[in-house]
Amino acid sequence: MDDYLREILIAVVVAVVAGVLGWVGRTYLWQRKLQRRQRFFGLPQNSECVVVVNRDAGAGEWAVARNDVFTLLELSSVVKECGAHADLVAHDAAQQGFGDRTEFCVGGPVANRRMAQHLQSLLPGVRVNTDSAPGPDRGAFLVGSETYRLEAGTAEHVLLARLTAGQNGDIRPVFLFCGQRTVAHQAASRYLTKNSARLARKYGQNGNFCLLLKVVNSQAYGPDVVELVGDVTRAATSPVPGGRKGSHRAAS
Repeated sequence: MDDYLREILIAVVVAVVAGVLGWVGRTYLWQRKLQRRQRFFGLPQNSECVVVVNRDAGAGEWAVARNDVFTLLELSSVVKECGAHADLVAHDAAQQGFGDRTEFCVGGPVANRRMAQHLQSLLPGVRVNTDSAPGPDRGAFLVGSETYRLEAGTAEHVLLARLTAGQNGDIRPVFLFCGQRTVAHQAASRYLTKNSARLARKYGQNGNFCLLLKVVNSQAYGPDVVELVGDVTRAATSPVPGGRKGSHRAAS
């Protein structure tokens, strides 16, 4: 009887120890994953970030477009997961520099003045056709020498960028979501949150990148079907020859 009880006690102890070790292991892995995510987004525990959004052109007062609201929800889940806090700011009220707080800037250069400034200073190789007149190049992106036209409901492009002023780990990044339509902003935010670990491995925790994505057939699938057109970091961050730096209108 004593041997039987001893075996039961040993089995219980082994089960408890295995359970504790398993819990410790899972907790350690979860913390490592969270720390890597926090470093990539520049959002350590209890840090502050700013989310800059444009105004809905169809609203008289400050209102955010429906798809951009969904984009903000995607980003807020990341901020909450990292244990950080977000400050929502209108594009024409954001007058801070960058590097002190992580910034998420959502919107095209027409509706988002902050985005226009970022494109000029951080992505000098990008031009956006801001002409209001109808035409095949309206809303087109010119990245380097390549033009990417808007086909509403069929093919809508968006630039997704993570940029810093240097490689110092203390410098907070700026994330840009510059789309030809608001549905592309939501698609880009989903792509970023879903692929952040892969992007961190490829570009490093403090690496800069600019990706061109295409939302396919949004009239049927919304923001769910997204293709990576390519990494356009070099073209987007290189000044355009010929003195076009001050313009945001794409070439025809």
